[in-house]
Amino acid sequence: MKTAHFILIFLMILSGSKVKSQDFSKYDKGSFIKGKDKISYRVLWPENFDQHKKYPIVFFLHGSGERGDGNQEQLAHGGVFFLRQEVRKKFPAIIVFPQCPKNDYWSNVKINSAEQGKKRFDFQKRGKPTQAQHALISMINDFLDKPYVEKKQVYVGGLSMGAMGTFELLRRKHNTFAAAFSICGGDNIANVKKYKNTPLWLFHGGKDDVVSFEYSKQIADQLKIIGKEVKYTLYPDANHNSWDSAFAEPQLLPWLFSHQK
Repeated sequence: MKTAHFILIFLMILSGSKVKSQDFSKYDKGSFIKGKDKISYRVLWPENFDQHKKYPIVFFLHGSGERGDGNQEQLAHGGVFFLRQEVRKKFPAIIVFPQCPKNDYWSNVKINSAEQGKKRFDFQKRGKPTQAQHALISMINDFLDKPYVEKKQVYVGGLSMGAMGTFELLRRKHNTFAAAFSICGGDNIANVKKYKNTPLWLFHGGKDDVVSFEYSKQIADQLKIIGKEVKYTLYPDANHNSWDSAFAEPQLLPWLFSHQK
């Protein structure tokens, strides 16, 4: 009986793995190249996509662990979330997952080792974007030129390195995004004024030992001080992986898509 039980579990796991792999094939592969800018991405089109209609668009930025050149790794966190049938039916939108190259970074933050092996992030107030960020901006501009993109409903979100990149995008293109969300990210609070008019929802784990929750808290506090809209959700017992909890928030997408420019 035990052997049969283990075989059944194995088959269920194997079946689930195949389904996930098959589902990810619904994300079309793309590559944007213009001058020195080059970036790969995966895009999930709305069901029954009609190029004569206009759709909201969401750009999702992955973390440092999903960097590479396979144009697949970036779907590890969030890829299944946006594939959920109820999500696709209720929120028909174009979902774009760009991929950052292995030796690059979404943000021009400087990373230093701190006490007890923890990292300290020195977020920049100005300076040139990284090569990945520059290519990302070019890719986004290219998407926004498409006639089927609703420019009043352009959104961005990301986790960890991707959340840091999200904040940098917001300050570099502060008139573009209708709303944004950040999961376990951070930024220099001096930059907050540059995206103060963009509704934000920040998520973080209280026990995050990679990117301290204090980074998100400082941004939320600064926005509240200047009287701007911000939502801040702290998961007291979560470590760096606060994205599973964030994706489980039933109001995340209703909140996001409720905003328009």
